[in-house]
Amino acid sequence: MKNPDLFAAARDGQLSALPAAALTPETLLKPNASGNTPLHLAAKYGHLDQVPSALLIAEHLSGKNDAGYTPLHLAARHGHLKQVPPPLLSRDNLLARSNSGYTPLHLAASGGFLHQLPAGLLTAGLVLTRTDSGNTLLHEAAEHGAIDRFPPQFLTRETVTAANGSGETVLHVAAFNGHLDQVPRALLTADNLLAKTANHDTCLHAAAIAGHLDQIPPEVLTHDNLVLPSKSGHTPIHAAAESGSIAQIPRDRLTVDLLISRNDFGDTPLHAAAVEGHLQDIPREFLNRATMMMRNYNGGTPVGAALRYGHASQLPPEFVPRPPTAWDRFLYRLGVARPPFG
Repeated sequence: MKNPDLFAAARDGQLSALPAAALTPETLLKPNASGNTPLHLAAKYGHLDQVPSALLIAEHLSGKNDAGYTPLHLAARHGHLKQVPPPLLSRDNLLARSNSGYTPLHLAASGGFLHQLPAGLLTAGLVLTRTDSGNTLLHEAAEHGAIDRFPPQFLTRETVTAANGSGETVLHVAAFNGHLDQVPRALLTADNLLAKTANHDTCLHAAAIAGHLDQIPPEVLTHDNLVLPSKSGHTPIHAAAESGSIAQIPRDRLTVDLLISRNDFGDTPLHAAAVEGHLQDIPREFLNRATMMMRNYNGGTPVGAALRYGHASQLPPEFVPRPPTAWDRFLYRLGVARPPFG
């Protein structure tokens, strides 16, 4: 083969079929339009074991593509660190940063591959290494559902409550992505879960927004915690109503007081549920004239919101209005009358 396609061979695992003369530093380190080399692809697809060992040196594995990722980054991200010669898995090499501040350690953590590191290399200090946005290794693991593959000795109060640049702790990230069930139960305390981001969101806000309140310990789902406002006045109970996760709140904790609490716009969780089409998730006994006709600061009611946003089928029969007559519509246009459930 006169001019072999090294990029295809590196991707498909055919490097070992090529003549030795074709595998040189010049050919393996020649970049394509995005700055990737055949060595990058071999690292990504798990074929570094087909590269001559003499070419697997720190200088070659630290070459960056246009995003600042090295072959070592890609091997870490895709779980192929075992193909890297152990002496090259040093602290300095594993702390090389991409353009956005990601190290091979962060990528290994996100994929659940930290167990491929040499024994004793990972320390508590390295676990707290941050990307440019302030994410630690555990933030990355929390986002990608790899906490359960993180070395358990590093899951401590200090590491799970470390905040990134937005004030999000590892627990916030896990709550939002549905991975709090991977965190040891002893760390899911009220103090840890009620830590606030820069916007004053707690882990309850994050879990409610994403529909994962069922991963919050029931004892933390108290009235006072569910009405904690963010800086914009948004509360976990409002977020739960919007995301359709009201049913994840223990029934004995769900009270009428919660459902008529107001945000900064005067909306109740019933307004939120009506707008987003989740009134069917609210126990029927809470849907009465007093609650469904509560007006926000603009005069809107949950009934009116359900009608306006096309969710009339979720209303109890007594709140479904008769079609307006021509006279009714005329009065509405004049402003001397308003729809009965406004």
